[in-house]
Amino acid sequence: MKLTYKTKGVCSRSIDIEIEDGIIREVQFHGGCDGNTKGVAALVKGARVEDVIERLKGIRCGAKASSCPDQLAMALQEAMANV
Repeated sequence: MKLTYKTKGVCSRSIDIEIEDGIIREVQFHGGCDGNTKGVAALVKGARVEDVIERLKGIRCGAKASSCPDQLAMALQEAMANV
């Protein structure tokens, strides 16, 4: 499954995600802090969707209500709800 998630309230504009059999195969953030988003994408590659949601959900960026990792968790939750 491939999807593009439009982020809300963070620096990145969107996230492209590829999931296969409950495993994250690829993540690409568009916008945001380049090194940080590339790092998050590399760390979650090959991980189980449920594990990533558990680890990243609720992370905030400074005074913002969300963060790019939190938005990734939200995107993954949405993807799993639509399976």
